[in-house]
Amino acid sequence: METTIGEVVTLLPAGLSRVVLHRWAVEPRESGVATYTDPFGAGRTTAWPYVRWTSEEREIGFPATALVPSWIARTPPGTWLEIELRARTTSGALTKWYVMARWAEGDADIHRTSLPGQGDGDGDVAVDTFVAARPVTAYRIRVTLHGEGARVGSIGVMASAVRPGSRPSAPGTAGVELDVPPRSQKSHSGHYPEWDGGGDSWCGPASLAMVLGYWGRGPAPAELSWVRPGDPCPSVDHAARDVYDHSYQGTGNWPFCVAYAGRYGLEGFVTRLRSLNELERFISAAIPVITSQSFRDHELPGSGYSTSGNLMVVVGFTPEGDVVVNDPAAPTDDTVRRIYPRAAFEGVWQRGSGGIVHVVHPPGIPLPDSEGNW
Repeated sequence: METTIGEVVTLLPAGLSRVVLHRWAVEPRESGVATYTDPFGAGRTTAWPYVRWTSEEREIGFPATALVPSWIARTPPGTWLEIELRARTTSGALTKWYVMARWAEGDADIHRTSLPGQGDGDGDVAVDTFVAARPVTAYRIRVTLHGEGARVGSIGVMASAVRPGSRPSAPGTAGVELDVPPRSQKSHSGHYPEWDGGGDSWCGPASLAMVLGYWGRGPAPAELSWVRPGDPCPSVDHAARDVYDHSYQGTGNWPFCVAYAGRYGLEGFVTRLRSLNELERFISAAIPVITSQSFRDHELPGSGYSTSGNLMVVVGFTPEGDVVVNDPAAPTDDTVRRIYPRAAFEGVWQRGSGGIVHVVHPPGIPLPDSEGNW
């Protein structure tokens, strides 16, 4: 059954990126048996029964340069899934199928991983993003569920053509702040080197723990029994283990973070927002948003650090319109809440990642009105 949400494509003022998010419910239509050799599993090859769903070709509505899938799924022990994309270029030619992810939750029978080394004349996979060498106008997505009992609740693809630069937005929502618990990634420095060792590396797990805590979701005490005693927030370590990308060797894979939230009954997706005005709509709807940005310390006054990529949680806006965030790069939980100047934050967010966000929320919580990008 195909259900498409958010496929409106609007004409935007010059200088704004073009973004559209399509979402589907997945009903597998094909079955078979396939063999898979886990490159991180001592070369072990296993035969897996599978079921598969392939979307119809979806028109994007503009020439896109990047595609990012995201999904909500459950993979009980003995199951996993593979996500693939195939695009149509502006010349009308079809690309090959690119493997975007092999994913499973928890301590899985396969290692969660993105797949580097797929590049050709049409494009390449950069961890979680298909980067088009030539713009694409349409695509298909394919989901293969291996083992018995895996299911996909929803899957989405965000297509975009990011335009350099952005115009500062005028404050809209002001004086609203959500009560999101603070979590510092720095308090986990040196934890579990096999999952990238905490500290500078765990902005994604810390941000996830904050948002799940806000919604009253997350791992039960029994799921945290393996975490070493004295840990300041075991749910951060749990998230790090269960979003770790074994090829990328990090915990910052955007769709892996969204998929982790689905394990605890949340809906979610990755998309781009084109301004803080769009983000303000989520805060007004009482939905905190995880953002991705890169900057030098002087570009974001008050940060005190530089980063090539960091996730943080936008939790509100001051009466003047500045941005209230829970920044996990702060040294302690009680210093996580920060206020960043509106124009500076919007600039590093839009320039650094093109406005990438993760949105996770419980089913039944209505999203704000959209122009097609959520």
